[in-house]
Amino acid sequence: MATIDRTRTIAAPIKEIWEVLADFGAISSWVDNVDHSCILVSGPEPVGTTRRLQVGRETLVERIVEFNPPYTLAYDIEGLPKRLGALTNRWTLQPAGSSTTVTLTSAAEIGSRVDQQLAERVLCRMLARQSDSMLAGLAKRMESARV
Repeated sequence: MATIDRTRTIAAPIKEIWEVLADFGAISSWVDNVDHSCILVSGPEPVGTTRRLQVGRETLVERIVEFNPPYTLAYDIEGLPKRLGALTNRWTLQPAGSSTTVTLTSAAEIGSRVDQQLAERVLCRMLARQSDSMLAGLAKRMESARV
């Protein structure tokens, strides 16, 4: 498994950022390249909640696998070609005075062969660009709300 982290300090309290992340079906309101998002499945517990995303022509399904307010939200990403293996995003929030340090860790698991491990690292680099965009969208949403 390969992982890559992206971190950004956002000028907003942890609770306010958590509220945006925990509104799982509303990601399209703050991530520019997500055209549409909605909740597909929800239950009494956040773990297992599933959302559908439309990103251009791609349709993705993301399922919450970890939910620890207001510190951690992780979800599996489904709907990409099977050869890309298992993908997970994990948001971690840490208070930093009146701001919050937000880390988005992307993980890819394709297989144990050398070529598959290389593909995992390449995929993580691609996911890192998306993570940078998501962090920028979150920062824009949070910091513009404070002006």
